[in-house]
Amino acid sequence: MLEGAEVRLAVDIGGTFTDIVLDVGQDRKTRKVLTTPQRPEQAVLDGMRLILTDARAHISDIDVFIHGTTLATNAIIERRGARTALIATDGFRDVLDIGTESRYDQYDLSIDKPKPLAPRSLRFTVPERIDAHGAVRLALDEVAVRALAPKLRERGVESVAIAFLHSYANPEHERRAAAIISEEMPGISVTVSSAVCPEIREYERTSTAVANAYVQPLIDGYLARMADALQVEQFRGAIYLVTSGGGVTSIETARRFPVRLVESGPAGGAIFAAQIAARLGEGKVLSFDMGGTTAKICLIEKYQPETSRVFEVDRAARFLKGSGLPVRIPVIEMVEIGAGGGSIAHVDAMKRVTVGPESASSEPGPACYGRGGQRPAVTDADVALGMIDPDAFAAGTIKLDPELSKQALLRDVGEPLGLSAETAAYAVHEVVCENMASAARVHAVERGEIVGQHTLIAFGGAAPLHAARVAEKIGVSRVIVPSNAGVGSAVGFLAAPIAYELVRSRHVRLDDFDTEAVSDLLQEMVTEARALVEPGAAGAPVRERRAAFMRYVGQGHEISVELPNRRLTSADLAGLRQKFEADYAAMFERPIPGAAIEVLSWSVLATTEARNPPAVAAVARRPAGKASGSRKFFDGRAGEVIEIPLYRREDMAPGATIAGPAVIAEDETSTFVSNNFDAHIDGAGSIVMERKAA
Repeated sequence: MLEGAEVRLAVDIGGTFTDIVLDVGQDRKTRKVLTTPQRPEQAVLDGMRLILTDARAHISDIDVFIHGTTLATNAIIERRGARTALIATDGFRDVLDIGTESRYDQYDLSIDKPKPLAPRSLRFTVPERIDAHGAVRLALDEVAVRALAPKLRERGVESVAIAFLHSYANPEHERRAAAIISEEMPGISVTVSSAVCPEIREYERTSTAVANAYVQPLIDGYLARMADALQVEQFRGAIYLVTSGGGVTSIETARRFPVRLVESGPAGGAIFAAQIAARLGEGKVLSFDMGGTTAKICLIEKYQPETSRVFEVDRAARFLKGSGLPVRIPVIEMVEIGAGGGSIAHVDAMKRVTVGPESASSEPGPACYGRGGQRPAVTDADVALGMIDPDAFAAGTIKLDPELSKQALLRDVGEPLGLSAETAAYAVHEVVCENMASAARVHAVERGEIVGQHTLIAFGGAAPLHAARVAEKIGVSRVIVPSNAGVGSAVGFLAAPIAYELVRSRHVRLDDFDTEAVSDLLQEMVTEARALVEPGAAGAPVRERRAAFMRYVGQGHEISVELPNRRLTSADLAGLRQKFEADYAAMFERPIPGAAIEVLSWSVLATTEARNPPAVAAVARRPAGKASGSRKFFDGRAGEVIEIPLYRREDMAPGATIAGPAVIAEDETSTFVSNNFDAHIDGAGSIVMERKAA
């Protein structure tokens, strides 16, 4: 049956659901199963068997398996990683506590800083010193390094991060210390900062190395078990992992640098939204990805997600930069908050309804799952409001109990505030939508954008239920819910290019520029990046993108300037200055004439070409046919229950148009069309909601 057709499988492990997408040629099948937190590979294997049965296929038929997960992020947030020690240069034991010496909230005297992943009792130092130019000032004390092994064993350390001063300029001491620890403690995980993050800025580099060490045993063990299980099942294809930067990499690289997987699931969602934007010709997009545990917001301009070189995990303050643990890796720029379908609602000491960041996850799950959950979650609010068909949730594989939702809402929210279960549900729905709207406003302002000028693309199991209300709050007049929205991140994985980006620090001033040394460095990086990409490219063309991170001498932050893909010459320097000053002026209105310019770091991205979808032709609109049913919906603004039509998405042909309020249900999710929107199906099968004329 599968003869000649390429079979590609994508799996996205979330905090609540594991999403599976199977492409057999042009045919696509999808599944959602509950995540199994203790052994995540079990849900993957169970879901794979179900979807392969749907396709009448066997696991041995799969050519490519692409995998993304939030396991690394969740391990850091929930502090479920390895017992991790840090070995630093003498005098730098407390770099994780000192940080950058800045305060994310200058006037709050009682701020809560995120707890370091390596506690002070597990931080050690050894004599050594390398200067900023890579010269050895003090040789590594190897006896001191060996003497640490008994202490590490005594304290039950499972993983070690080594971060020495200026190791980005010369990694010799870190590598030797790692070799000694590995000799003394066979089998222990060891991360060196010069491999995971060879860049300046001691705090960020150390934090990244510690984060990698913290999640490495967990991710390495998971990936090893997954690979073994697939082999038992006779899997013969290629396995790739999605990275935070939106590319895919080999399982070997992922096991070595698991910190690169921190935002792999959300990255897949951003790729999915960018593909939809390209297909529909939407140049300014705000992607809204809401699953069972978190919600992610990302700006996409000209079909490309915003990118960054640093990401904060476990923010102590939801919307404040600097309140989380910095991880310096190539990453798609987005804001993530604890607002998903499983986010728990309660009333705080000031009698306010609050939602998240704590989640019911898949075990026990929201109260309506009937799996022992007693506290109300966002999904319970949506069920109590009548937005979800309890018999058709997750294609009918999970039967929901509305009465359990109402009881939980009444007990934890309604009774403390003197509200009915339905009004409590409306309060929870409003609060979670406002949380997401606030995140979207802040993210847009931080990027210098006006959020209302964007089209909202909503996906994930919960986003289509909340997208219309979020759009109303932020002033967006157009919302798109694509096909397969409920498993959007997994669909995005299938479009991700095989890619790897290297960043290395080497300080150079333009007025003292050694073109030969810089060209040699870039060529070395190109060779290393291509070696990680070309085996997986299977003969497909691999292109490069080289960049320099530049700033005026003395400034604190850099901007990225693209470089030609060849050796540099002295004739390139004038053009390099012009490019930098043009980009600087675009960001800050004007350059600084005659000021000295320096380069701190260099970047090389090796990547295959992304698969660009074809454009979609316009379709003529016409009224949709008869609704397949109706739902009793509690209208919180009117304070009454009303009857609204229920449509099945698969019954709506391109051009079919309806007026809100209404619910459009499908196997993976449901879309709520509010009273302020009309909706139609476009040529790609997307639900397009447009604000009604005033």
